[in-house]
Amino acid sequence: MSRLTQEVLELMKSMTRVPGFDRVLEKVTLVSAAPGKVICEMKVEEVHTNKYGTLHGGMTATLVDNISTMALMCTERGAPGVSVDMNITYMSPAKVGEDLVITAHILKQGKTLAFTSVDLMNKTTGKLVAQGRHTKYLGNGAQ
Repeated sequence: MSRLTQEVLELMKSMTRVPGFDRVLEKVTLVSAAPGKVICEMKVEEVHTNKYGTLHGGMTATLVDNISTMALMCTERGAPGVSVDMNITYMSPAKVGEDLVITAHILKQGKTLAFTSVDLMNKTTGKLVAQGRHTKYLGNGAQ
């Protein structure tokens, strides 16, 4: 396991150890981490679903938010940033028991803003479940 993957794994563990909303990520498994890119997997469980038994839109947004932030942490700057904008397109449902592959990568990182993209795909069928775009403010680059 690479040093970077180990660091992201520790970050994920620390997020799920504290009280709060991010604990919903405890079922997410890190597959790999590379500079500006993180790949995770998650089996959809009942706790992740809406009343129709499919992946809840809010859970999808949480995955986009957190996993794109992990990808930002895998850059030279290593800054998590603060959310400015997030857009999610929902394309197909993910049902209880289905495995998802979540891939986040940095589209562009400038002095003050970073732009990320996250794909959630059904691991078995390869069908795109959702795609998110996340813009984050990184602070003043001179700091």
